[in-house]
Amino acid sequence: MAEITAGMVKELRELTGLGMMECKKALTESNGDLKAAEDLLRIKSGAKAGKAASRVAAEGVVTSYVNVDGKVGALVEVNCETDFASKNEDFLAFAKALAQLVVETNPADTPALADAKLASGETVEDARKTLVMKVGENMSVRRFVRFQTAGKLAVYLHGSRIGVMVDSEGGDEQLGKDIAMHIAASKPVCVSREQVSSDLLDKEREIYTAQAAESGKPAEIVAKMVEGRIQKYLAEVTLLGQPFVKNPDETVEKLLAGKKAKVNAFQMFVVGEGIEKKVTDYAAEVAAAAKV
Repeated sequence: MAEITAGMVKELRELTGLGMMECKKALTESNGDLKAAEDLLRIKSGAKAGKAASRVAAEGVVTSYVNVDGKVGALVEVNCETDFASKNEDFLAFAKALAQLVVETNPADTPALADAKLASGETVEDARKTLVMKVGENMSVRRFVRFQTAGKLAVYLHGSRIGVMVDSEGGDEQLGKDIAMHIAASKPVCVSREQVSSDLLDKEREIYTAQAAESGKPAEIVAKMVEGRIQKYLAEVTLLGQPFVKNPDETVEKLLAGKKAKVNAFQMFVVGEGIEKKVTDYAAEVAAAAKV
């Protein structure tokens, strides 16, 4: 039997939003397998997936750049160790310069971006190393996305921790900003239900089927229950199916139709999303040092 630590229980609570004892029991039943414990809790309690999607687990910034004609833009995430460093003027300038460089040079990936040259003539990697020595923290260029469109680009930055870029057609400038803000608030995974991956749908269907089966209802009723949950899920995770944050009485799809507009694609970055940040127990460190 695997040891169930307080850290494992804490992580499962953050993933599911459920109580400590429920999480500890699920981890025990799944022999410490975090993913299996999460699925078990979802089956037993109906907890939703992806509660950790907006959980910040590392520091840094998300920044953007759009060229003068509004047709090419980029979002970039650059990470550092502390919130203090993320506010450093040189760090912020470095991140902003990277977004512009992505727009201008169209690198294939982060290694290619590391080799690209900034306006100063030094490579991104050399500039990063210099900044590390100056600020005294490790820093990394985690990811970027570049958009090039025949339509228009809209950007919403929630401080420096959430960034959204939207590629759309039709409507006015305010509509684009409203849609970007909606995405930051509601966190859809894609534009339309046709874009939801079959693997994701299969997984959700498996969870819902297990949940419905526990009701003891006949198979045909269970099938209808599952299909109803799938349709609700698709509305929750797709941009077009979600209620618009500024007017929940209409969906984003209806809003766009009324403006004769269309969203082609979007991207959202949340600083540290998916990165586990090391938690230091300073009291334990001091106690250990005292024994030396």
